[in-house]
Amino acid sequence: MNFPSIFRFGIKSAFGMILLVGLPSPLLAEKKLNSLAVTVWDLGNPFFMEIAHGAQAAAKEINPSVKFTAESCNYDVNNQTNQMDNFVASGVNLILLGAADSRGIAPAVARAKAAGITVVAIDVAAEGGVDATVTSDDKQAGELGGKFVADRFKGKGNVVIVNGPPVSAVSDRVEGFLGEVKKYPDIKILSQDQNAGGSRDGGIRVMTDLLTTFPKIDAAFAINDPTAIGCDLAARQAKRNKLFIVSVDGSPDIVPLLKDKDSLIAASAALDPYTMGQKAVQIGYDIMNGKKPVNERTLIPVDLITKENVEQYKGWTR
Repeated sequence: MNFPSIFRFGIKSAFGMILLVGLPSPLLAEKKLNSLAVTVWDLGNPFFMEIAHGAQAAAKEINPSVKFTAESCNYDVNNQTNQMDNFVASGVNLILLGAADSRGIAPAVARAKAAGITVVAIDVAAEGGVDATVTSDDKQAGELGGKFVADRFKGKGNVVIVNGPPVSAVSDRVEGFLGEVKKYPDIKILSQDQNAGGSRDGGIRVMTDLLTTFPKIDAAFAINDPTAIGCDLAARQAKRNKLFIVSVDGSPDIVPLLKDKDSLIAASAALDPYTMGQKAVQIGYDIMNGKKPVNERTLIPVDLITKENVEQYKGWTR
């Protein structure tokens, strides 16, 4: 059959368009991870250093020449806001944000998002429109600590909670702990609102005050290992050696104390910060390329390390 020339041209044009649609488009090309920036509470804390190490390792697997920056905000949301704005000005592709204040950092997150930068909250949730959140299962960590206390008490005793900064990781740990111990009406919470700042010095200060205020404390729940180490020092200096301390982190610094029979630290819910850093980068890179995670929040499971099982604990090292 002989088609009119204009019709033959139309068929050829349409066929050509189909071929073009099937070809890879520069607009659909994979985005490169050229620059990754991390801001966390304190890189002097081994937990946050391991997050940075995990993030850097994952980024270099994606792009061996990636530019990597990690900074401490020193628990100060104003410092962290400045860091975020500097990251935006330097044109990073991806920011991992360990928020100093989950709500207070929101304007800086919004500015980064407006600049087209992918922002993944890590370790704690953050407001302002982050693309995803990767944290430990902090509520589970608190629950494990609470169950340990309740079992050791046999359902009866006086407890203090040495609290921390106003971020989701801390509030989730406390919520999980309280959820367990409140199942036992004979466990009394003497204090739960004292903020030790997540630090060793803060743990010493707050625990010293609590020991002065309450003549009988049977156990303390510290929101992280640096706080717990401070609590241990304060209690031993005060010769209050009958209480025990439960913590969260499973850090290298806590392992010798779990092995020390004279230490009052009895257990720590062990997190996996290296894996958390890796996962946050992988998720962030997927988001950069249009692949959103199944869940907005990814939880990394935890285990409880005690004086009884610490010899089997492999720790954070890679």
